[in-house]
Amino acid sequence: MRSIILLGSTGSIGTQCLEVLRAHPAQFQLVGLAAGSSWRLAIEQLIEFKCPALALADAAAVADAQASGLIPDGTRVFSGPEAAADMARDLDYDLALNGVVGAAGLLPSVRVLEAGHDLALANKESLVIAGELLMELARKFGVKILPVDSEHCALQQCLHGEDIDRVRRVLLTASGGALRDLSLDELHEVTPVAALEHPTWSMGPRITIGSATLMNKALEIIEAAHLYDLPAERIAVVIHRQSIVHGMVEFVDGSVISQMGPPDMRGPIHHALSYPVRMTSNLIGFDPILFSSLTFEEPDPVRFPALELGFRCVREGGNAGAVLNAADEVAVASFLEGELPFHELVPTVSAVLDRRLEWPGKTLEDLLAADHFARIAAREEIARRKSTGASDLALG
Repeated sequence: MRSIILLGSTGSIGTQCLEVLRAHPAQFQLVGLAAGSSWRLAIEQLIEFKCPALALADAAAVADAQASGLIPDGTRVFSGPEAAADMARDLDYDLALNGVVGAAGLLPSVRVLEAGHDLALANKESLVIAGELLMELARKFGVKILPVDSEHCALQQCLHGEDIDRVRRVLLTASGGALRDLSLDELHEVTPVAALEHPTWSMGPRITIGSATLMNKALEIIEAAHLYDLPAERIAVVIHRQSIVHGMVEFVDGSVISQMGPPDMRGPIHHALSYPVRMTSNLIGFDPILFSSLTFEEPDPVRFPALELGFRCVREGGNAGAVLNAADEVAVASFLEGELPFHELVPTVSAVLDRRLEWPGKTLEDLLAADHFARIAAREEIARRKSTGASDLALG
């Protein structure tokens, strides 16, 4: 039986992970779960899975949870902003699945690897911010980083047993998001409700908005560069509206291998939890209706300028990914709150990225500092745009 800790248990990835665990009670034991502020749901999960440890990041949530009397006796409770990281460091387990959203997931990822445990990584920000550092930690402690992003899980399967030097390029697929058929002018009128209506996937708000701008794919470009040690010119993105082909690898002889499956995050989660064994599941495989028409398109760089920001970060390295991610987190939050128009999301992030050399960018502390300063800069840029009505690019 494999022991698991689940970080971000109440979010989209966390709840889908628990669905996989429910289907395989004899294969997995949940020994720790971490959440932010959703303490009631976290305690329900704790009780259902007879989990002995709980981590809550929000101080008010910790107080409410403890006052409720619902936490079972003997439960080990971690509390505070670094609760998930502390739990990852202190517990004994085989594998951690990190489904925390945003930069908050970085420190838990570091602690998992430093403690000598395998990391199933759904928190793409960890690699975007500090990919070089995380890959070095994995090598140093002899542990694995197992990607849970559907695209990188697909690439991992396509590359199994292959020599990376024999790879011409890897191709990440993108649905194009909820707004893919709108004109550039129509993008100026997009509301958060419209942007959150993803045509094929069910995901959290930030990832869904990132799918509409393709900023999500820009982050995945950076991930791929770190996971597979590839330069920008050997990574490509293709629009695939059906979300059936999740990734492709083109080899030097022209052969292309792809990984396919219905758009269901339980598939990548299942693969990461059971790796290297292919464990039986009841998930849908080939469906002649779903697979009947598969189309591919080159992404329009004018419509999707975020992609070039991802390639730029790969080429520049250092703190570029940390700055890109931080600025995007702030910009997306501002859009969802109605403070920043959709078409100004990418220009805002680009403007902050242009300032990145003002901030440090080598050690973990440097990268966290760059994250901090980039958030300040993003808020400043958003305020500037609100006051001047700035609109610089096709999407802004």
